[in-house]
Formats: sequence, C-alpha cells, structure tokens
Amino acid sequence: VTLDVVTGAFSFTGRHIAQALLDRGRNVRTLVRRPAPSGHPLADKVEARPLVFDDSLTESLRGADTLYNTYWVRFERGSTTFDRALANTEVLFRAARAAGVRRVVHISVANSDAGSPFAYLRGKAATEEALRDSGLSHAIVRPTLVFGPGDVLVNNIAWALRHVPVFLIAGDGRDEVQPVSVFDDARICVETGERTDDVAVDAAGPERFAFEDFVRVIARATGGRALIRHAPPNVVLLSSRVAGVFLRDVILTRDELGMLQTGLLASHEPPLGRDSFESWVSESGKGLGRRYASDLRRHFRS
Repeated sequence: VTLDVVTGAFSFTGRHIAQALLDRGRNVRTLVRRPAPSGHPLADKVEARPLVFDDSLTESLRGADTLYNTYWVRFERGSTTFDRALANTEVLFRAARAAGVRRVVHISVANSDAGSPFAYLRGKAATEEALRDSGLSHAIVRPTLVFGPGDVLVNNIAWALRHVPVFLIAGDGRDEVQPVSVFDDARICVETGERTDDVAVDAAGPERFAFEDFVRVIARATGGRALIRHAPPNVVLLSSRVAGVFLRDVILTRDELGMLQTGLLASHEPPLGRDSFESWVSESGKGLGRRYASDLRRHFRS
C-alpha cells in the first residue's frame, strides 16, 4: 500500500488531508510538533513521528510517495519568525529530495506575492520559490479562507457574536471574501498530488461575500445578538489587541486586516471548491462559537 506523509495531521487542514488519503486506501505517516490530543480521531490510524528540522527528517520521509506540507506560522512570536519558518521549509524540501519522495504538495495561500506589502504573503511566496527550485515534482495549492469543523476564524467570529455586545467591522465592510471548505481544500490537495505535472492552483469556494455579509450569515446561523458596527481599521486592530490581552491570544494581525481590506481573501481563478459556506454554517450554527478557540494555545502552549 502506498505511503504518504502529511505534516500536521492532528491539526486543522492536515487532519482532513490525511483522512482523504486514508479514504483512498493509502497509508499515512504524519510529522508533528506535538502528540495527538486525547481522543483525536486519527491517533490510531496514522503513524506519527516528530517534525524536527534536522538530519532525522530524511529518514522520517523515506519510503513516502507524496509529501503534503501544511507547515507554516500564522504570525511571528519570539523565535518563531517567517524567516525561520522559510528556512525550516527549505530543510523539509531538501530532506524530501534526499529521501526519494516522488512529489510534494505544498499548501500556500491565495495571492502569495514576493512583492507584497504583507510579510505573511511574502513568506508564503518564498516557500513556493524554494519548492520550484528544489527540482521536486510538485503542486502548490493556494487556499483562500478555509472553513470547516475545528476551524478558528469562523468559530471565533461566532463566539464574539454570541458573547460581546458590539462586533466591529473595519471600514465599510464591502471587502470581499471567498471561503473554501476544508473538505474541498483537502480534495484539491489530494487530486493535485495524484498528478505528475508541476502546477499551482487556487483552492476557493463557489460563493463570494462582502465581509459584512459574511459576518451576518454567521450571526443568523448562530443566533448571535452582538450589534454589528463599522469602525476605522486602526480602531478595530486596537480593540482586537485589547481583547487579546483578556483572552490570552492573538485575535487579528495587521497583515490579516490588510489582506482582507485589499481583497486578498478571494481568488481570481475559477473556483475549484464545491461546498457552500452558507449551507455549512446554517447546519453547524448551533455548535459554533460555544467555546473560544485559542490559536496561541493550539500552537505555542503545551
């Protein structure tokens, strides 16, 4: 049975890629920075090895047909920087080549750009360039805004709509988003993994929303009663930082707000996603936002 390797199969995107591979009858090994949480549905279905960026990576990748790489960082914190994440990614690609991996599927982001004013997008573009320079057969998948069971963004918007009196939207709220389901994202990754040509594709859903409409869809589905109001971007950023102190989390970064306001959470390509965000959130609304999901707790705290 063919073996594939997925980085982060106990996290959000990686979990669904791993499950899609298992559903196709493939064996899955995962490289992870932390053990599986108690009761994780994939804990007994995949082989887990540590994701450490040293010489042991080559052995961890040996025997794999395809590497699905979800590794990246959402924001810089302490020694965790975009430059360090890029260097780690380059180590991973070199190890894949040394191990004889046939193909790499690399999860990037829509509108990655080496000349972007946003460090997040510049970093993602640099990882794509590193993969192209590696000589490996590859696919680059660039999702827009990913939603689905276990996500952070939609859940925390729902949490705020349930628990705070006022939900602030930066500017006029007409900034466009094009959400894609994590199931579609995983399917697109696996489908491009089965190809042999070097390719870069966007993973975007079939619906496009003004951000205010996106928030109101979530509010209707969850019964959230927060007043939705507009504010200058700097006020929204400041209020998110103040809330982050109390929640002990990073709620919104300057790059994320800038990417939203410049339309970079939507794709310019025909959508490859099929799942409706509005349908999913309507079906899932009762459970969304019941508990706050901390990104810092998931990725930086044991």
